[in-house]
Amino acid sequence: MKLFYQVFNFYINSSIHVALAVVSLTWITLLDYNISLDVTILMFVMFSAITGYNFVKYFGLAKFHHRSLANRLKNIQIFSMFCFIAMCYFGFRLQFKTLICISVFAVVTFFYAVPFLPRNLFLDNRQNLRNIGGLKVYLIALVWAGVTVLLPLVNNDFEISVGVLLTVIQRYAFIIVLMLPFEIRDLKYDSLKLATIPQTMGIRRTKIMGGLLLILVIILEFFRGDFQSKHLLVLSFVALTTWMFLKFSKVEQSAYYCSFWVEGIPILWFLIYVLFN
Repeated sequence: MKLFYQVFNFYINSSIHVALAVVSLTWITLLDYNISLDVTILMFVMFSAITGYNFVKYFGLAKFHHRSLANRLKNIQIFSMFCFIAMCYFGFRLQFKTLICISVFAVVTFFYAVPFLPRNLFLDNRQNLRNIGGLKVYLIALVWAGVTVLLPLVNNDFEISVGVLLTVIQRYAFIIVLMLPFEIRDLKYDSLKLATIPQTMGIRRTKIMGGLLLILVIILEFFRGDFQSKHLLVLSFVALTTWMFLKFSKVEQSAYYCSFWVEGIPILWFLIYVLFN
């Protein structure tokens, strides 16, 4: 049992789970637009998500405590290094225009984690985009939406139409809602200067906002083009599931409520989508 928990914690802490969630959303896009399986883009998204998330999560720890890192963090660093190499391998196999799009999201991710802003803007010494009041959720949602919708379409020469842009907006709204349980959980840790959504609106209004965004996600399904009732049914189920997890979110959560169950919703979405198709 101890070995199981060690493996499971590594699975969560090394960002494999969240990477599978990103891959699931990317794969849904391919299926949604009837594009053949693009293993290269899926593998690139997988390894870049692991690399990017671990860079954001552990950059500060590795920078200031590199001589005394715990074995757990050292293992994650080594794992991330191999993922970075794999990311580069699959990245070189992508189209040049896809790499241009990727560079935009890579720059946002880099400055999200690396200090570069004037120190007097903050209450602490972390001078990066993630510490600008109210910006964190919207930046992450922007990167997720762009990577999971635009990258697979651009790499397969799919025309970026109005319907595609509506899909980006739909995915953007969904990801914002997906992050709200994390925002509620982190209320006891976040500086007030971050001005997160629960800090500015309160938990109750945050949940109402999430519900309204999920309604928007469902409404947009009617306007994206090539409407199919089975897709709407799957999306409605996923939206309801997301709403239930948001509804029962609270500051004091179990250790895996967000990091496993909430982050696993996109994986559930993919599995149900495949089942219905």
